[in-house]
Amino acid sequence: MSEMLLNATTGRERGSRASRRLLREGKVPAVLYGGDLAPLALAVEARDLRHAMGGDAGLNALLSIKVDGSTYTAMARGVQRHPVKGTVIHVDFHLTDPDKPVVVDVPIALSGHAAKVHMAGGIVDQQIFSAQVRARPAAIPRSLVLDIEDLNMGSALRLSDVEVPEGVELVTDSETTVVVGLIPRGVKGGAEEEEGAKGAAGEGAAEGEAAQAGPGSTAGDGDGAAEASDAG
Repeated sequence: MSEMLLNATTGRERGSRASRRLLREGKVPAVLYGGDLAPLALAVEARDLRHAMGGDAGLNALLSIKVDGSTYTAMARGVQRHPVKGTVIHVDFHLTDPDKPVVVDVPIALSGHAAKVHMAGGIVDQQIFSAQVRARPAAIPRSLVLDIEDLNMGSALRLSDVEVPEGVELVTDSETTVVVGLIPRGVKGGAEEEEGAKGAAGEGAAEGEAAQAGPGSTAGDGDGAAEASDAG
């Protein structure tokens, strides 16, 4: 994974009012810190930031941040977004050694079609959507892939079933459940109600047949008709 270049400027004013002004200008307030470096208050172009973190590595991209004639290798460690628009309104960059492993969150992507679950009227319920891994920045995958082809109704697939690329170590417990094959709430109850309705309809039909048999019929004949109806 190659480093993405990101130009930044220093000397931005602190405070929420100054930050809002930067955002209106198409810039994002940021901080660069780590190691022996005193925290630097930065501003980066929002468009350049989207491009830098929009590649295969996503938010785990390794960045070359150029500021005041110096270049720093870093990764985004804290990204704040607007609660409604979803746009980035602040980002923390942490100095990173490309040759040392780091711990990051990686999304979990599902692949394949859980045919057995869907044929039984069930759903694939995903329990977690990301997991922590430890890897060198260049080895961090864009996502962890879980094949759900063999998922059955009532069964579960765990993090241990996920494809983990070489050079990547799981930090999240491998026994953590990722997906479960579930019957949607209300489906089972609906089936039972339908069976109950069918039973009630059968009993009603039996009573109707007994009534139509007339006064000459005996109690035994009525019971026999009911049994025949139930058997049918």
